[in-house]
Amino acid sequence: MGDRADYILDIASLTDEPPAGERPAAANDSARRWLGVHFECCGVYARIYKNRQRTAYVGHCPRCSRSIRVSIGPDGTSCRFFRAY
Repeated sequence: MGDRADYILDIASLTDEPPAGERPAAANDSARRWLGVHFECCGVYARIYKNRQRTAYVGHCPRCSRSIRVSIGPDGTSCRFFRAY
């Protein structure tokens, strides 16, 4: 096999953001903000998104439809992943 790698890893392609100039003009960062939630009721993961008023993140369990609401406030947290019991 030698010292030559059998693959090429392009680190730039692993980012969430597309390169400058390739981002769609209609994209609105604040419209797609999300929190990751692990719903303990059914053992599944889902994302929840901001409501239209931008006062809370709202969503539901994808299996049993149990709803969740996480208020947005000035003394909030920078955490992006949570568990719902």
